[in-house]
Amino acid sequence: MTKLIQKLTRSNEFYVFGVLVALSILIQARSGQFFTANNLVDIANAMVVPGLFAVGAFLVIVSGGIDVSFPALASLAVYATTRMLVDSGFSGGILIPFSIAMVLGAVLGAFNGLFTSRLTVPTLIITLGTANVFSGVMQGALGSVQIPNIPASMDAFGTAALFIAKNPDSGLTSTMPVSFLILVAVVAIVFFMMRFTMFGRGIYAIGGDEASAARAGFKVRRIKFWLYVIVGVIAALAGLIRTCMMGQMHPTNLLGMEMMVIAAVVLGGTAITGGIGSLTGVMLGTLLIVIVENSMILVGIPTFWQRFSLGLLIIVGTGVSALQVARSGKGLRAVVG
Repeated sequence: MTKLIQKLTRSNEFYVFGVLVALSILIQARSGQFFTANNLVDIANAMVVPGLFAVGAFLVIVSGGIDVSFPALASLAVYATTRMLVDSGFSGGILIPFSIAMVLGAVLGAFNGLFTSRLTVPTLIITLGTANVFSGVMQGALGSVQIPNIPASMDAFGTAALFIAKNPDSGLTSTMPVSFLILVAVVAIVFFMMRFTMFGRGIYAIGGDEASAARAGFKVRRIKFWLYVIVGVIAALAGLIRTCMMGQMHPTNLLGMEMMVIAAVVLGGTAITGGIGSLTGVMLGTLLIVIVENSMILVGIPTFWQRFSLGLLIIVGTGVSALQVARSGKGLRAVVG
């Protein structure tokens, strides 16, 4: 029992969970609405898109890189998909839009992977460049404009609900979207990949020490390339879900989410230098960011103070990550759950 307590208190996830519990109790005490069924469903709803983005960002950061292009990648893949389907008068099922968006996401991710696996330039610089390329193609070559009427199957998927939660006091209702199951599925698949496959172990190894990973027999270039292909698929998936949930395609809606997502990943204990991190921490960090952004309004906190709190969380998360790396000596720790 003593060893278990020591293990828990040394993990970053333990403290993030503690902050989550304290913040939830504070909001509940001030508003009396936090633990209502409809508010909890609203939080789960708000978790879907940033949660998917956070899984992709986690994969890159734990490999020792930083990707800031995934919102632009998602925007381009989803805009091209929606534009193509609308212009062709598409009236088929939802699997077609998802398949097209994911293929485009894989192609754009391969574009990132080609450069990051072949060049020694920091991934932050590469993805800054590709983010501008993706945005430029979308706004220039494709002449992006808002698409108010998306295909019926996409609109239906965006409004499909697993169940409806109702607040007995206020009468407000909230729907748990079917897309939440996609978040659960992606987290489960990535968890399995990181814990039980050599590819996942290779990602941790590269983040711990790329030269040592190569000496240990990992195909570093191949792993990096396919890593960014996977991240591209996840980003496109998140982008299409956002479009379906909004009921329209807004080409710039996702842009600017990268800082919030990276903050959530780092706040959850993933070392900014790579090699250390867990999906449990990623989900807890994302949940904390979502609560700060969405639920603090329940206690009447103005928007600028919410942004202040978010910035403070970024600073604290980065500081904790730095301390964690210093204590571990940047050792390799493949913790994923």
